[in-house]
This record gives sequence, C-alpha cells and structure tokens, in this order.
Amino acid sequence: MGFFSRLKTLVSSNVNDMISKAEKPEKMLNQLLIEMSEQLIESKKAVAMAIADEKKLEREAENQRAQAQEWERKAMLAVQAGKDDLAKEALMRKKEYDSAYTEYRKQWEAQKASVDKLKESLKELQNKIEEAQRKKNLLVARAKRAEAQQKIQSTISSVAGNRSAFDAFDRMAAKVDQMEAEADASQELESLSSNASLDKRFAELEHSDSSADLMLMELKEKMKALPDKSNGL
Repeated sequence: MGFFSRLKTLVSSNVNDMISKAEKPEKMLNQLLIEMSEQLIESKKAVAMAIADEKKLEREAENQRAQAQEWERKAMLAVQAGKDDLAKEALMRKKEYDSAYTEYRKQWEAQKASVDKLKESLKELQNKIEEAQRKKNLLVARAKRAEAQQKIQSTISSVAGNRSAFDAFDRMAAKVDQMEAEADASQELESLSSNASLDKRFAELEHSDSSADLMLMELKEKMKALPDKSNGL
C-alpha cells in the first residue's frame, strides 16, 4: 500500500505543476493521460511483483508442509521397524517443518491480503484513467469554447474602449450626409436654372411675335392713309 501512497503523491505533484503551467488544455490533458498510462504500467509491474512474492510464499509454505508430512511418514516407518530413537528424531524434524510451515502460512496470508488490496487499488486507478480518457474530448471542447468566448469578449472590450474609432466613424458618416445634401442642393439649383431659362426663351418668343404683329398692323394702317397712286397713272 506504501507504493500507491507514493504514487498518489507523485501524480498529484505532477498534475498540480502541469496545471499551473498549462497554456494549451488539450496538450496538457494528453500529457496527463500519458503520465497516467505510464504510472499504470509501473503500478501493474509492482502488483505483479507482489503477486509473485505471494505465490512464492505459498509454494514455500506448501513445501514446508510436504516436508513435515514426509518426516511423519519416516517416523511411522521407524516405529514399524522398532526403532523408536530414529522415530523420535524424525518427529523432531517434522516439528521443525511444521513450525516453518506455520510461519510461512502466516506470511502468505498477510501477503495475499496485501495483494488483494493492491489489485483493488490498481483496478480503481485503471477505471479512473479510462474515465479521464472518456472525459478528455469533452474537456477540450469546453476549454476551446471558453477560450473563444474570452477572445470575443476581449475584442469587444477593446473596441468599446477605443472611442476615437467610433468618433471618427460618426464624423465620416456626418461628412457623407453633408456631401449628399450638397449634391441634392446643386441638382435642385441646376433644375431651377434650366426651368428659368426655358421660361425666358418662351417669353422672348412670345414678345417677339406680338411686336411683329403690331408693327405689321401699323404699317397697313399707314398704307391706307397714303393717296392711291395707281389711279393717277
């Protein structure tokens, strides 16, 4: 269990350091998953070694038990042969192996309990890594959306804070309005001038025709008053 405590401390330290320095969330998350995968591999190696130790203790305990049974069998043979002294020696050896078996059995049971806990911790770690992998894309999408919102807000704040640009835009709009008004006025004056010129021309024409008619009538009256020279001829 000490191994996983050290592992947790190491991972927490690495994660906190990476988060504090992170500029690209996607890059950081990918790196975190790599770190987790590497730690998972190391954890599996450690658990495998613990399992190997457990199996070794189990085999040794079984070997001690088998040796004890073998010396018991030999003691029985000695008794059958009427050699009690030899039987006693065999029983003493059996006792030694029984004691060793009991001790190995205790060690094996303790190691097995530890291995079971390690397996559970390893499974939990693997589940968390798998969950992190599933969440990575979602976190990346959220990070990109937040980054876009920050850029937009920064742009809006920058533009809103630059009043000179808006003032210049308003002045240009006013200038365009003035230009349009002046153009309309020029067009209207030109139209008025054209109409006045046309009226003047017709007035002159009418005046000219009236004067000619009057002069013609005066000439005819004058001619009537003259003596008729044709009779004298």
